[in-house]
Amino acid sequence: MTPSRGRARFGVLVPFTNTNLEPDMAMMRPEGVSLHMARMGGYDADEIPDADQMHAMGATDIDAPLAMLMAVKPDVVFYGCTSATLTHGPAFDRTLAAAIKAQSGAATVTAAGALVHALRHLGVTRIGFASPYVPAINDMAIRFLGEMGVTTVQRADVEGTLDNDGQGALTPQDVAALGRRANHPEAQAIVLSCTDMRSVETISNLEAELGKPVITSNQAMMFEALCLMQMPDPLEGFGRLLSDRRGPR
Repeated sequence: MTPSRGRARFGVLVPFTNTNLEPDMAMMRPEGVSLHMARMGGYDADEIPDADQMHAMGATDIDAPLAMLMAVKPDVVFYGCTSATLTHGPAFDRTLAAAIKAQSGAATVTAAGALVHALRHLGVTRIGFASPYVPAINDMAIRFLGEMGVTTVQRADVEGTLDNDGQGALTPQDVAALGRRANHPEAQAIVLSCTDMRSVETISNLEAELGKPVITSNQAMMFEALCLMQMPDPLEGFGRLLSDRRGPR
């Protein structure tokens, strides 16, 4: 059995309806890293997670769940919702990360910021983008990434409108199909955005099929956390980002 503690503690703020972030982190957890979760709200579980809902979540006070998480003294805190800060913009994302770090004393990773960090590490400036979000959030996500120097050359929206349960219920096969639709000859990588979408399980096969890196919200958060903790050991089975830590080639 892989040792589950001793090297670092990762604390994760999880949207309260999210069912996939915790299993993904458990799959990717390096030897000696323990995981500690706290759930956060700020949105209505029975409403469609549209731009208004996610904007409200991003603006919600997280002092209470963060204080609960700090009881375990994590080395890194993850803000585990991509769309909550994508809907506000890069400046808000940076400010939120700084506020969490100031309050907790821990290194801090946001899901949206981690996508940018991963793309920069790989030297990627042109992407195919896919998510389970409503189109208006995809518009905001593409604008967010554009402000950070990343151009979206192809985009794949889901068919219909998914509620919170529907986003989490997409199968890895559904996600892979979405990633294929986001592919384009000019795209240097595919971005699968959403911490509650089962993207991690699709990465290796989709990279082999498309011949380019696949970056997901949860994988990118783990990668940035390992960089912050100066833990260079490669993790196999979750794409080039985690298996080849040397950067662009």
